[in-house]
Amino acid sequence: MHIPNLHTSLATTLRNRRQKLAKLINFPVILWSGSRSPRNFPANTFPFRPSSHFLYFAGLPIEDAAIHLDGEKLELFMDNAPPSSLLWHGEMPRRDHLAEIIGADAAFPMQELKSRATNAATIYVQNYPTQTTQFKTLNRDISAPNNPKEIDLELTKAIISLRLSHDATALTEIKQAVAVTVEAHKAGMAATKNSKFESNIRAAMESIIISHNMTCAYSSIVTVHGEVLHNEQYHHPLQTGDLLLADVGAETNLGWASDVTRTWPVSGKFSPTQRDIYDVVLAAHDTCIAQIKPGIEYLDIHLLAAQVIAEGLVNLGILKGEAEDLVEMDAHALFFPHGIGHLLGLDVHDMEDLGDLAGYEIGRERSSRFGLGFLRLNRPLIPGMLVTIEPGFYQVPGILNDKEMRQKYQDIVNWEKLEKFDDVRGIRIEDDVLVTPNGAEVLTQELPSDIDSIENLVE
Repeated sequence: MHIPNLHTSLATTLRNRRQKLAKLINFPVILWSGSRSPRNFPANTFPFRPSSHFLYFAGLPIEDAAIHLDGEKLELFMDNAPPSSLLWHGEMPRRDHLAEIIGADAAFPMQELKSRATNAATIYVQNYPTQTTQFKTLNRDISAPNNPKEIDLELTKAIISLRLSHDATALTEIKQAVAVTVEAHKAGMAATKNSKFESNIRAAMESIIISHNMTCAYSSIVTVHGEVLHNEQYHHPLQTGDLLLADVGAETNLGWASDVTRTWPVSGKFSPTQRDIYDVVLAAHDTCIAQIKPGIEYLDIHLLAAQVIAEGLVNLGILKGEAEDLVEMDAHALFFPHGIGHLLGLDVHDMEDLGDLAGYEIGRERSSRFGLGFLRLNRPLIPGMLVTIEPGFYQVPGILNDKEMRQKYQDIVNWEKLEKFDDVRGIRIEDDVLVTPNGAEVLTQELPSDIDSIENLVE
Protein backbone atom coordinates (compact mmCIF):
# COMPACT_ATOMS: atom_id res chain seq x y z
CA MET A 1 0.00 0.00 0.00
CA HIS A 2 1.37 3.40 -1.01
CA ILE A 3 1.25 5.92 1.84
CA PRO A 4 1.27 9.53 0.59
CA ASN A 5 3.07 12.36 2.35
CA LEU A 6 -0.14 13.85 3.69
CA HIS A 7 0.18 13.08 7.39
CA THR A 8 -0.99 16.39 8.84
CA SER A 9 -3.40 17.52 6.12
CA LEU A 10 -5.03 14.10 5.75
CA ALA A 11 -5.57 13.70 9.48
CA THR A 12 -7.08 17.18 9.64
CA THR A 13 -9.40 16.49 6.73
CA LEU A 14 -10.57 13.20 8.23
CA ARG A 15 -11.17 14.87 11.59
CA ASN A 16 -13.30 17.52 9.89
CA ARG A 17 -15.32 14.86 8.07
CA ARG A 18 -16.14 12.92 11.22
CA GLN A 19 -16.96 16.14 13.08
CA LYS A 20 -19.54 16.88 10.40
CA LEU A 21 -20.89 13.33 10.63
CA ALA A 22 -21.17 13.62 14.42
CA LYS A 23 -23.51 16.59 13.99
CA LEU A 24 -25.87 14.50 11.87
CA ILE A 25 -26.14 11.26 13.88
CA ASN A 26 -26.14 10.31 17.57
CA PHE A 27 -25.04 6.65 17.43
CA PRO A 28 -21.74 4.81 16.81
CA VAL A 29 -20.68 3.62 13.37
CA ILE A 30 -18.53 0.74 12.12
CA LEU A 31 -17.30 0.83 8.53
CA TRP A 32 -15.35 -2.04 6.96
CA SER A 33 -12.76 -1.68 4.20
CA GLY A 34 -13.32 -5.10 2.64
CA SER A 35 -10.85 -7.71 1.45
CA ARG A 36 -9.38 -9.01 -1.77
CA SER A 37 -11.45 -11.32 -3.97
CA PRO A 38 -9.85 -14.38 -5.59
CA ARG A 39 -9.74 -14.59 -9.38
CA ASN A 40 -9.59 -18.39 -9.39
CA PHE A 41 -7.55 -19.62 -6.41
CA PRO A 42 -7.08 -17.81 -3.08
CA ALA A 43 -3.55 -16.53 -3.67
CA ASN A 44 -4.38 -15.07 -7.09
CA THR A 45 -6.60 -12.09 -6.37
CA PHE A 46 -8.14 -9.13 -8.10
CA PRO A 47 -6.57 -5.78 -7.15
CA PHE A 48 -7.85 -4.54 -3.80
CA ARG A 49 -10.23 -1.58 -3.74
CA PRO A 50 -11.70 -0.61 -0.35
CA SER A 51 -15.26 0.41 0.30
CA SER A 52 -15.53 4.09 -0.60
CA HIS A 53 -17.50 4.83 2.58
CA PHE A 54 -14.63 3.45 4.64
CA LEU A 55 -12.16 5.36 2.50
CA TYR A 56 -13.99 8.65 2.99
CA PHE A 57 -13.43 8.54 6.76
CA ALA A 58 -10.25 6.42 6.97
CA GLY A 59 -8.40 8.09 4.12
CA LEU A 60 -6.11 5.18 3.21
CA PRO A 61 -6.84 1.96 1.27
CA ILE A 62 -6.18 -0.38 4.20
CA GLU A 63 -7.08 -4.03 3.59
CA ASP A 64 -9.09 -6.15 6.02
CA ALA A 65 -9.67 -3.23 8.37
CA ALA A 66 -12.54 -1.44 10.07
CA ILE A 67 -13.04 1.90 11.76
CA HIS A 68 -15.28 2.67 14.72
CA LEU A 69 -16.68 6.20 14.79
CA ASP A 70 -18.32 7.49 17.94
CA GLY A 71 -18.95 11.20 17.97
CA GLU A 72 -15.68 12.78 16.83
CA LYS A 73 -13.61 9.77 17.96
CA LEU A 74 -12.04 7.36 15.49
CA GLU A 75 -10.63 3.93 16.32
CA LEU A 76 -8.82 1.76 13.78
CA PHE A 77 -9.14 -2.04 13.88
CA MET A 78 -6.75 -4.24 11.89
CA ASP A 79 -4.24 -7.01 12.39
CA ASN A 80 -0.57 -6.49 11.73
CA ALA A 81 0.88 -8.64 8.96
CA PRO A 82 2.43 -11.88 10.30
CA PRO A 83 6.22 -12.30 10.04
CA SER A 84 5.74 -14.93 7.33
CA SER A 85 4.36 -12.25 4.97
CA LEU A 86 7.78 -10.63 4.71
CA LEU A 87 8.84 -13.24 2.15
CA TRP A 88 5.99 -12.47 -0.22
CA HIS A 89 5.06 -8.85 0.45
CA GLY A 90 8.02 -7.22 2.17
CA GLU A 91 7.65 -4.87 5.11
CA MET A 92 3.99 -3.90 5.59
CA PRO A 93 2.71 -0.77 7.39
CA ARG A 94 1.83 -1.51 10.98
CA ARG A 95 -1.40 -0.67 12.74
CA ASP A 96 -0.05 2.06 15.03
CA HIS A 97 1.72 3.81 12.17
CA LEU A 98 -1.41 3.89 10.01
CA ALA A 99 -3.47 5.08 12.97
CA GLU A 100 -1.11 8.01 13.41
CA ILE A 101 -1.35 8.99 9.75
CA ILE A 102 -5.15 9.09 9.72
CA GLY A 103 -5.42 10.76 13.12
CA ALA A 104 -7.06 7.82 14.90
CA ASP A 105 -7.55 8.11 18.63
CA ALA A 106 -6.61 4.47 19.16
CA ALA A 107 -5.84 1.27 17.26
CA PHE A 108 -6.66 -2.34 18.13
CA PRO A 109 -6.55 -5.88 16.67
CA MET A 110 -9.64 -6.93 14.71
CA GLN A 111 -10.76 -9.39 17.40
CA GLU A 112 -11.56 -6.45 19.69
CA LEU A 113 -14.01 -4.87 17.24
CA LYS A 114 -16.95 -6.93 18.49
CA SER A 115 -16.77 -5.11 21.84
CA ARG A 116 -17.71 -1.89 19.96
CA ALA A 117 -20.64 -3.41 18.07
CA THR A 118 -23.48 -2.43 20.42
CA ASN A 119 -25.98 -0.14 18.66
CA ALA A 120 -23.55 0.51 15.81
CA ALA A 121 -24.75 1.40 12.32
CA THR A 122 -22.99 0.33 9.15
CA ILE A 123 -23.20 0.14 5.37
CA TYR A 124 -23.24 -3.27 3.71
CA VAL A 125 -19.95 -4.00 1.94
CA GLN A 126 -20.16 -5.65 -1.46
CA ASN A 127 -17.56 -8.27 -0.60
CA TYR A 128 -18.77 -11.67 0.58
CA PRO A 129 -16.13 -12.46 3.25
CA THR A 130 -16.62 -9.00 4.74
CA GLN A 131 -20.39 -9.37 4.69
CA THR A 132 -20.03 -12.51 6.79
CA THR A 133 -17.84 -10.60 9.23
CA GLN A 134 -20.36 -7.78 9.40
CA PHE A 135 -23.19 -10.15 10.31
CA LYS A 136 -21.14 -11.93 12.97
CA THR A 137 -19.81 -8.72 14.51
CA LEU A 138 -23.09 -6.82 14.68
CA ASN A 139 -25.19 -9.94 15.32
CA ARG A 140 -28.06 -8.65 13.21
CA ASP A 141 -29.33 -8.51 9.65
CA ILE A 142 -27.88 -5.88 7.34
CA SER A 143 -29.82 -4.81 4.27
CA ALA A 144 -28.32 -4.12 0.86
CA PRO A 145 -26.74 -0.65 0.59
CA ASN A 146 -29.50 0.62 -1.71
CA ASN A 147 -32.17 -0.45 0.77
CA PRO A 148 -30.84 0.16 4.31
CA LYS A 149 -33.05 -0.01 7.39
CA GLU A 150 -33.39 1.96 10.63
CA ILE A 151 -30.07 3.38 11.90
CA ASP A 152 -28.27 2.11 8.79
CA LEU A 153 -30.65 4.26 6.74
CA GLU A 154 -29.96 7.27 8.97
CA LEU A 155 -26.23 6.72 8.54
CA THR A 156 -26.59 6.36 4.78
CA LYS A 157 -28.49 9.63 4.48
CA ALA A 158 -25.91 11.41 6.62
CA ILE A 159 -22.99 10.13 4.53
CA ILE A 160 -24.77 11.10 1.32
CA SER A 161 -25.24 14.66 2.57
CA LEU A 162 -21.50 14.89 3.29
CA ARG A 163 -20.23 13.26 0.11
CA LEU A 164 -22.45 15.30 -2.21
CA SER A 165 -20.09 18.25 -1.75
CA HIS A 166 -16.31 17.79 -1.97
CA ASP A 167 -13.81 19.34 0.42
CA ALA A 168 -10.42 20.79 -0.58
CA THR A 169 -8.51 17.53 -0.03
CA ALA A 170 -10.89 15.61 -2.27
CA LEU A 171 -10.69 18.23 -5.01
CA THR A 172 -6.89 18.20 -4.90
CA GLU A 173 -6.96 14.44 -5.45
CA ILE A 174 -9.56 14.65 -8.21
CA LYS A 175 -7.62 17.33 -10.04
CA GLN A 176 -4.55 15.09 -9.99
CA ALA A 177 -6.60 12.29 -11.54
CA VAL A 178 -8.00 14.71 -14.10
CA ALA A 179 -4.54 15.95 -15.15
CA VAL A 180 -3.37 12.39 -15.78
CA THR A 181 -6.58 11.56 -17.63
CA VAL A 182 -6.16 14.54 -19.94
CA GLU A 183 -2.62 13.42 -20.71
CA ALA A 184 -3.87 9.89 -21.39
CA HIS A 185 -6.49 11.07 -23.87
CA LYS A 186 -3.96 13.17 -25.74
CA ALA A 187 -1.66 10.15 -25.89
CA GLY A 188 -4.50 8.05 -27.29
CA MET A 189 -5.20 10.56 -30.03
CA ALA A 190 -1.52 10.86 -30.89
CA ALA A 191 -1.15 7.07 -31.08
CA THR A 192 -4.06 6.62 -33.49
CA LYS A 193 -2.09 7.28 -36.68
CA ASN A 194 0.23 4.32 -36.10
CA SER A 195 -2.29 1.95 -34.48
CA LYS A 196 -4.06 -0.98 -36.08
CA PHE A 197 -6.46 -2.05 -33.33
CA GLU A 198 -8.49 -0.54 -30.51
CA SER A 199 -6.18 -2.34 -28.09
CA ASN A 200 -3.23 -0.24 -29.31
CA ILE A 201 -5.05 2.96 -28.37
CA ARG A 202 -6.10 1.50 -25.04
CA ALA A 203 -2.49 0.57 -24.29
CA ALA A 204 -1.27 4.07 -25.11
CA MET A 205 -3.86 5.64 -22.81
CA GLU A 206 -3.61 3.25 -19.88
CA SER A 207 0.18 3.32 -19.98
CA ILE A 208 0.05 7.01 -19.11
CA ILE A 209 -2.18 6.27 -16.12
CA ILE A 210 0.07 3.43 -14.94
CA SER A 211 3.19 5.54 -15.39
CA HIS A 212 1.76 8.02 -12.86
CA ASN A 213 1.25 5.14 -10.41
CA MET A 214 -2.51 5.43 -10.73
CA THR A 215 -5.14 2.91 -11.80
CA CYS A 216 -8.10 3.13 -14.14
CA ALA A 217 -11.21 4.32 -12.33
CA TYR A 218 -13.30 1.88 -14.39
CA SER A 219 -12.90 -0.51 -17.28
CA SER A 220 -11.76 1.59 -20.22
CA ILE A 221 -14.07 1.99 -23.19
CA VAL A 222 -11.94 2.35 -26.33
CA THR A 223 -13.94 1.32 -29.35
CA VAL A 224 -15.01 1.95 -32.92
CA HIS A 225 -18.39 0.60 -31.84
CA GLY A 226 -19.47 3.61 -29.82
CA GLU A 227 -23.08 2.48 -30.07
CA VAL A 228 -22.27 -0.13 -27.39
CA LEU A 229 -22.35 2.17 -24.39
CA HIS A 230 -20.12 0.13 -22.06
CA ASN A 231 -18.05 -1.68 -24.67
CA GLU A 232 -15.11 -3.59 -23.15
CA GLN A 233 -13.89 -5.29 -26.34
CA TYR A 234 -10.64 -4.08 -27.91
CA HIS A 235 -10.03 -6.43 -30.83
CA HIS A 236 -11.65 -4.47 -33.64
CA PRO A 237 -9.35 -3.13 -36.37
CA LEU A 238 -9.14 0.63 -36.95
CA GLN A 239 -10.31 1.46 -40.45
CA THR A 240 -10.48 4.68 -42.43
CA GLY A 241 -13.88 6.24 -41.88
CA ASP A 242 -14.28 4.92 -38.34
CA LEU A 243 -14.88 7.07 -35.32
CA LEU A 244 -13.14 5.94 -32.15
CA LEU A 245 -14.87 6.60 -28.83
CA ALA A 246 -12.59 6.59 -25.76
CA ASP A 247 -14.10 6.76 -22.28
CA VAL A 248 -11.08 6.48 -19.98
CA GLY A 249 -10.39 7.90 -16.52
CA ALA A 250 -7.66 7.69 -13.88
CA GLU A 251 -8.06 7.05 -10.15
CA THR A 252 -5.56 8.23 -7.54
CA ASN A 253 -3.98 6.04 -4.87
CA LEU A 254 -6.51 7.40 -2.38
CA GLY A 255 -9.43 6.36 -4.59
CA TRP A 256 -10.56 9.64 -6.19
CA ALA A 257 -11.76 9.31 -9.78
CA SER A 258 -11.99 11.17 -13.05
CA ASP A 259 -14.20 10.33 -16.02
CA VAL A 260 -13.65 11.68 -19.54
CA THR A 261 -14.87 10.76 -23.01
CA ARG A 262 -13.73 12.00 -26.38
CA THR A 263 -14.60 10.81 -29.87
CA TRP A 264 -12.26 11.26 -32.81
CA PRO A 265 -11.84 10.08 -36.41
CA VAL A 266 -9.34 7.30 -36.99
CA SER A 267 -8.21 9.01 -40.21
CA GLY A 268 -7.69 12.34 -38.46
CA LYS A 269 -10.55 14.03 -40.30
CA PHE A 270 -14.27 13.90 -39.60
CA SER A 271 -16.46 13.15 -42.62
CA PRO A 272 -19.17 15.76 -43.36
CA THR A 273 -21.85 13.57 -41.76
CA GLN A 274 -19.69 12.83 -38.73
CA ARG A 275 -18.96 16.54 -38.37
CA ASP A 276 -22.68 17.37 -38.52
CA ILE A 277 -23.58 14.94 -35.73
CA TYR A 278 -20.53 15.88 -33.66
CA ASP A 279 -21.59 19.53 -33.82
CA VAL A 280 -25.02 18.60 -32.46
CA VAL A 281 -23.53 16.69 -29.52
CA LEU A 282 -20.99 19.44 -28.84
CA ALA A 283 -23.74 22.07 -28.85
CA ALA A 284 -25.63 20.06 -26.21
CA HIS A 285 -22.42 19.64 -24.20
CA ASP A 286 -21.51 23.34 -24.26
CA THR A 287 -25.05 24.56 -23.65
CA CYS A 288 -25.48 22.34 -20.61
CA ILE A 289 -22.18 23.32 -19.02
CA ALA A 290 -23.01 27.00 -19.49
CA GLN A 291 -26.15 26.53 -17.36
CA ILE A 292 -24.52 24.81 -14.38
CA LYS A 293 -24.65 26.74 -11.12
CA PRO A 294 -26.02 26.21 -7.60
CA GLY A 295 -29.78 25.75 -7.43
CA ILE A 296 -30.18 24.47 -10.99
CA GLU A 297 -31.93 21.11 -11.24
CA TYR A 298 -29.80 18.42 -12.84
CA LEU A 299 -32.97 17.06 -14.44
CA ASP A 300 -33.35 20.40 -16.24
CA ILE A 301 -29.77 20.09 -17.49
CA HIS A 302 -30.64 16.67 -18.91
CA LEU A 303 -33.80 17.98 -20.56
CA LEU A 304 -31.81 20.88 -22.01
CA ALA A 305 -29.41 18.41 -23.62
CA ALA A 306 -32.35 16.46 -25.00
CA GLN A 307 -33.83 19.68 -26.40
CA VAL A 308 -30.60 20.74 -28.11
CA ILE A 309 -30.05 17.27 -29.59
CA ALA A 310 -33.63 17.05 -30.82
CA GLU A 311 -33.40 20.48 -32.42
CA GLY A 312 -30.09 19.60 -34.06
CA LEU A 313 -31.50 16.39 -35.50
CA VAL A 314 -34.50 18.29 -36.85
CA ASN A 315 -32.16 20.73 -38.57
CA LEU A 316 -30.30 17.79 -40.13
CA GLY A 317 -33.57 16.29 -41.34
CA ILE A 318 -33.33 13.18 -39.19
CA LEU A 319 -36.25 14.04 -36.89
CA LYS A 320 -39.50 15.75 -37.83
CA GLY A 321 -41.41 18.20 -35.67
CA GLU A 322 -40.79 20.72 -32.91
CA ALA A 323 -37.92 19.96 -30.55
CA GLU A 324 -40.03 20.50 -27.43
CA ASP A 325 -42.70 18.09 -28.66
CA LEU A 326 -40.08 15.52 -29.67
CA VAL A 327 -38.55 15.55 -26.19
CA GLU A 328 -41.98 15.19 -24.62
CA MET A 329 -42.55 12.03 -26.67
CA ASP A 330 -39.00 10.79 -25.94
CA ALA A 331 -38.02 10.77 -29.62
CA HIS A 332 -34.58 12.15 -28.76
CA ALA A 333 -33.93 8.99 -26.70
CA LEU A 334 -33.83 6.95 -29.90
CA PHE A 335 -30.34 8.43 -30.28
CA PHE A 336 -29.59 9.71 -26.74
CA PRO A 337 -31.00 7.01 -24.44
CA HIS A 338 -28.90 7.61 -21.31
CA GLY A 339 -28.82 10.42 -18.78
CA ILE A 340 -26.69 13.53 -19.16
CA GLY A 341 -24.24 12.29 -16.52
CA HIS A 342 -23.74 11.42 -12.85
CA LEU A 343 -21.99 12.30 -9.62
CA LEU A 344 -18.21 11.88 -9.54
CA GLY A 345 -15.91 11.45 -6.56
CA LEU A 346 -14.57 8.41 -4.73
CA ASP A 347 -16.48 6.29 -7.22
CA VAL A 348 -16.69 7.05 -10.90
CA HIS A 349 -20.48 6.88 -10.42
CA ASP A 350 -20.19 8.30 -6.95
CA MET A 351 -22.25 6.52 -4.27
CA GLU A 352 -24.14 4.52 -6.86
CA ASP A 353 -23.89 1.49 -4.57
CA LEU A 354 -26.56 3.36 -2.57
CA GLY A 355 -28.87 3.44 -5.58
CA ASP A 356 -31.30 6.30 -5.96
CA LEU A 357 -30.92 7.20 -2.28
CA ALA A 358 -27.81 9.09 -3.35
CA GLY A 359 -28.75 10.10 -6.87
CA TYR A 360 -32.29 11.29 -6.21
CA GLU A 361 -33.49 14.01 -3.86
CA ILE A 362 -35.69 12.68 -1.05
CA GLY A 363 -39.24 12.21 -2.30
CA ARG A 364 -38.28 11.79 -5.95
CA GLU A 365 -38.55 8.55 -7.86
CA ARG A 366 -36.99 7.36 -11.08
CA SER A 367 -39.19 7.88 -14.12
CA SER A 368 -40.45 4.99 -16.23
CA ARG A 369 -40.21 7.11 -19.37
CA PHE A 370 -37.95 5.95 -22.19
CA GLY A 371 -36.19 9.31 -22.20
CA LEU A 372 -35.74 9.65 -18.42
CA GLY A 373 -35.43 6.14 -17.02
CA PHE A 374 -31.62 6.07 -17.12
CA LEU A 375 -31.10 9.43 -15.43
CA ARG A 376 -28.64 8.74 -12.59
CA LEU A 377 -28.94 12.09 -10.82
CA ASN A 378 -32.05 14.08 -9.99
CA ARG A 379 -31.07 16.73 -7.45
CA PRO A 380 -30.55 20.47 -7.36
CA LEU A 381 -26.89 21.35 -7.84
CA ILE A 382 -24.96 22.60 -4.79
CA PRO A 383 -21.49 24.16 -4.40
CA GLY A 384 -18.76 21.53 -4.23
CA MET A 385 -20.78 18.96 -6.19
CA LEU A 386 -18.90 17.34 -9.07
CA VAL A 387 -20.88 16.03 -12.02
CA THR A 388 -20.18 14.73 -15.48
CA ILE A 389 -21.78 16.24 -18.54
CA GLU A 390 -21.80 13.65 -21.33
CA PRO A 391 -24.39 14.00 -24.09
CA GLY A 392 -24.18 11.57 -26.97
CA PHE A 393 -25.61 10.30 -30.23
CA TYR A 394 -25.78 6.57 -30.93
CA GLN A 395 -27.28 4.33 -33.56
CA VAL A 396 -28.09 1.33 -31.40
CA PRO A 397 -29.50 -1.51 -33.53
CA GLY A 398 -31.46 -2.90 -30.59
CA ILE A 399 -33.35 0.40 -30.36
CA LEU A 400 -33.61 1.53 -33.97
CA ASN A 401 -34.57 -1.93 -35.28
CA ASP A 402 -37.08 -2.69 -32.54
CA LYS A 403 -40.50 -3.23 -34.14
CA GLU A 404 -42.41 -1.32 -31.49
CA MET A 405 -40.01 1.62 -31.68
CA ARG A 406 -40.16 1.70 -35.47
CA GLN A 407 -43.93 1.73 -35.34
CA LYS A 408 -44.16 4.34 -32.59
CA TYR A 409 -41.78 6.74 -34.31
CA GLN A 410 -42.40 5.81 -37.95
CA ASP A 411 -43.62 9.33 -38.81
CA ILE A 412 -41.13 11.10 -36.55
CA VAL A 413 -37.86 9.73 -37.95
CA ASN A 414 -36.80 10.26 -41.55
CA TRP A 415 -35.35 6.78 -41.87
CA GLU A 416 -34.08 7.37 -45.40
CA LYS A 417 -32.21 10.48 -44.29
CA LEU A 418 -30.79 8.63 -41.29
CA GLU A 419 -29.16 6.07 -43.61
CA LYS A 420 -26.88 8.82 -44.91
CA PHE A 421 -25.34 9.04 -41.43
CA ASP A 422 -24.40 5.37 -41.25
CA ASP A 423 -20.75 6.23 -40.59
CA VAL A 424 -21.75 7.54 -37.15
CA ARG A 425 -22.13 4.60 -34.78
CA GLY A 426 -21.60 6.56 -31.59
CA ILE A 427 -20.35 9.96 -30.42
CA ARG A 428 -20.00 11.03 -26.79
CA ILE A 429 -18.29 14.08 -25.30
CA GLU A 430 -17.79 14.03 -21.54
CA ASP A 431 -16.24 16.47 -19.11
CA ASP A 432 -16.00 16.73 -15.31
CA VAL A 433 -17.68 19.88 -14.00
CA LEU A 434 -17.42 21.30 -10.49
CA VAL A 435 -20.30 23.38 -9.18
CA THR A 436 -18.80 26.53 -7.67
CA PRO A 437 -20.54 29.11 -5.42
CA ASN A 438 -21.26 31.30 -8.45
CA GLY A 439 -21.22 28.95 -11.41
CA ALA A 440 -19.07 26.09 -12.64
CA GLU A 441 -15.48 25.07 -13.30
CA VAL A 442 -14.68 22.53 -16.00
CA LEU A 443 -11.88 20.52 -14.41
CA THR A 444 -11.12 18.80 -17.72
CA GLN A 445 -10.94 21.98 -19.80
CA GLU A 446 -7.31 21.32 -20.81
CA LEU A 447 -8.59 18.58 -23.10
CA PRO A 448 -10.23 20.30 -26.08
CA SER A 449 -13.49 19.11 -27.56
CA ASP A 450 -13.89 21.28 -30.67
CA ILE A 451 -13.44 19.62 -34.03
CA ASP A 452 -10.38 21.54 -35.24
CA SER A 453 -8.44 20.85 -32.04
CA ILE A 454 -9.43 17.18 -32.01
CA GLU A 455 -8.28 16.75 -35.62
CA ASN A 456 -4.97 18.49 -34.85
CA LEU A 457 -4.33 16.20 -31.89
CA VAL A 458 -5.05 13.08 -33.95
CA GLU A 459 -2.96 14.13 -36.95
